[in-house]
Amino acid sequence: MFGLLINEKEVKEMEYLIKREMDEILFDLRDERIDHIVKNAMEERYKVLFTLFRRVAPPNDCLKYMRRGKRGRKKG
Repeated sequence: MFGLLINEKEVKEMEYLIKREMDEILFDLRDERIDHIVKNAMEERYKVLFTLFRRVAPPNDCLKYMRRGKRGRKKG
């Protein structure tokens, strides 16, 4: 386990960078040209990023980026 001491400006920067990366992944997951195996890797990366995001972002922002389970996920 690691500890990290960062100021408020750095927290906002982390939030911004993680949001941007998650938005790109969400956009790419809708692209039907991308192979299923690649999408699985992207899903795993999204999970890691979301875990980091939950540590720095307010709960309301976290709700916006929560993903549904595979059964409830919309196609298209």
